[in-house]
Amino acid sequence: MVDVKSANGGLVVTAFWEAKAGEADAVLDILKRFLPQAQREPGVEAFQIHQSLTEPAKFFFYEVFRDEAAFGAHQQTEHFKTLIQGEALPRLAKRERAQHRFV
Repeated sequence: MVDVKSANGGLVVTAFWEAKAGEADAVLDILKRFLPQAQREPGVEAFQIHQSLTEPAKFFFYEVFRDEAAFGAHQQTEHFKTLIQGEALPRLAKRERAQHRFV
């Protein structure tokens, strides 16, 4: 759980994914392999991925990083490059990301 008081300098990233038709199960499998690795990264304060109950092809990510440098390091990890860029992104119909800060 994120301690909001200590995470005030942190970077929050949200993402919405929608898998292409017939790809939801493959994306889910990739994310199940990716998630524990992302959660163990040193600059990650919180990292959760959710799958829609009513639209299983849709996924929501909520990520809290110590700072922008930690987010940058996250995108350079081998598991991000292999599983997300290499395997998951080609299976997506839609991907939206936004960055936020605590207020």
